[in-house]
Amino acid sequence: MHCLFCSCDDTRVVDTRVADDGASIRRRRECTNCKRRFTTIETSSFAVEKRSGVVEPFSRDKIAAGVKKACQGRPVSDHDLALLAQQVEERLRSAGQSTVSADEVGKAILPFLRNLDEIAYLRFASVYSSFQSLDDFEDAIKSLREESSEARA
Repeated sequence: MHCLFCSCDDTRVVDTRVADDGASIRRRRECTNCKRRFTTIETSSFAVEKRSGVVEPFSRDKIAAGVKKACQGRPVSDHDLALLAQQVEERLRSAGQSTVSADEVGKAILPFLRNLDEIAYLRFASVYSSFQSLDDFEDAIKSLREESSEARA
């Protein structure tokens, strides 16, 4: 990190604190040359590469908006959608990559949506997984029923 005052590239960290509920780190630094102090805020970059090759910043709002369409008319609150988007982001970030594909985002959404609302899950999966026939729906429904019966047992 370059000093803001003398542009020296040798600075030392005096204090580190978590800021913004863990989304960033605040560091107090001191220049070894001029001895002046300054503060930096560090955030991790996290991006999504779309199928077209365009890379854009990850957005929880986009996740919630996309899933909201599948949840239309279902008993799913905005709070539920926000929580789902947070869970998806946490799962994707835990992989340790700075860029993920849109396909990986969709795959990360599916298990959380499945637990939230089965009908919304089927709607989302039918578009995301490109269901081609009724057999695809039947297979997904059969899988949901099997999981449900295993959970009860």
